[in-house]
Amino acid sequence: MNHMVYLGILHKSLKENAKNLGLDGNFIFKHDNDPKHTTRNVKMWCLFHCKQQLHTPPQSPDNKVIENLWAILETAVEKHKIRNKTSLKQVLQEERGKISSDITKKLVESVPRRLEDIIKSKGHTTKC
Repeated sequence: MNHMVYLGILHKSLKENAKNLGLDGNFIFKHDNDPKHTTRNVKMWCLFHCKQQLHTPPQSPDNKVIENLWAILETAVEKHKIRNKTSLKQVLQEERGKISSDITKKLVESVPRRLEDIIKSKGHTTKC
């Protein structure tokens, strides 16, 4: 994916999804420092379409909840004998379905603490 594809996704989906969730303009938009997220045209689009943005330090995996979910999923998948792509896809879907909403809720609720830790460490790695 490049920045133009990402921009297309933002333009087509972000506002529509926010509206469908009842958020309209009342949300904080956060993306990481992936190069496609930091191009000038993406920054300009966000400036005009995302009233509130959360800017994060570069290369800061400590605040990426998805990384924790990937680790949980990877551990679960490793317990299976994967022989081909079809098997991998099936196991990924099964194991993803087993991740409880309580786990994702706890991870999301941990974000403020994670951000505080990042601020205390001045953007360096934390124990999160």
